[in-house]
Amino acid sequence: MRIGVPKEIKNRETRVALTPEGAARLTAAGHEVLVETGAGAAAFLADADYVAAGAAIGDAEQAWAADLVLKVKEPLPSEYPLLRANVLFTFLHLAANEPLAQALVDAGTTAISYDTVQLEDGSLPLLTPMSIIAGRLAATEGAHHLLSPQGGRGVLLPGAPGVPGARVVVIGGGVAGSAALAQVVSMGADAVVLDLDEARLAALQAEHGDRLRTVVSTPEAVEREVLEADLVVGAVLVPGRPAPKVVSRATVERMKPGSVLVDIAIDQGGCFEDSRPTTHDDPVYRVAESLLYCVANMPGAVGATATAALTHLTLPYVVALADGVGEALAADPALARGVNVDAGTVRYPAVAQAFPHLPAA
Repeated sequence: MRIGVPKEIKNRETRVALTPEGAARLTAAGHEVLVETGAGAAAFLADADYVAAGAAIGDAEQAWAADLVLKVKEPLPSEYPLLRANVLFTFLHLAANEPLAQALVDAGTTAISYDTVQLEDGSLPLLTPMSIIAGRLAATEGAHHLLSPQGGRGVLLPGAPGVPGARVVVIGGGVAGSAALAQVVSMGADAVVLDLDEARLAALQAEHGDRLRTVVSTPEAVEREVLEADLVVGAVLVPGRPAPKVVSRATVERMKPGSVLVDIAIDQGGCFEDSRPTTHDDPVYRVAESLLYCVANMPGAVGATATAALTHLTLPYVVALADGVGEALAADPALARGVNVDAGTVRYPAVAQAFPHLPAA
């Protein structure tokens, strides 16, 4: 099979969907691999490394023309003309992106999304490593934007002798929220987590002890805790669906001046009412007297780490798809759940619900 790896073009996206080690494994199995010039450069993976692994180097059109196209982030509008009736394996977050859903349907692409590959226990194996990285970055970026030169409250997360640490509220105790919590707790912040699942809250309490306060999430509890926060991390995930809005503009307008909100759920539309995607070049904007950080590709800030973490888990699926797409989907229900669009129809239920006017199967 011909496998193409285009260069990522999203702002400051430094990840690449295949490492030279992965390319070597595929070429050793008899597959052709074509990597766009410079695709791995931002993750310090040189074209020469891919050539040494048996891959060819080409341009974007050649990479997109392959039977199986591997990416990290969703195609951007400038890439829509390159879509075709082949297989695309990448993060799509499609329920929050109608133009892309329409473009994939029109092109007849078989689009398999990393974020909806789901095991029987409900876990998301390809999303998990990026969620962990995003959670950890949420803590460090939140701490950075709390600094006075960034327009924040001038509050240090761990505080100082005789001065308490910042109050950090994490909404959602899943993979990303747990990673953010671990980071802020280790930094000495006054941490609070809200979640609907009392068993999950109990597990987090057991892990962090009296360094963490847990609260069952209700609209009233969210509002109360957010109003006391210096930093809020939104980490609410409903797999494959748009994120629910859990913090209203009215609440943000009453928050402490200079407070910071980091929305990890922005790829799924965001969990704050005023969330809109931002970039690493321009990561924050002001709502009332608070700063919102809504970078839609947070792990792109640590491309070397994130590429290694992601491709370690995607490669077995890539190998299976390269050996035969139909056979791979039939043999692996988790991978089959990742199919969002196929042969001009929407196949993923949450995407079909979000865009009922698109043809669905």
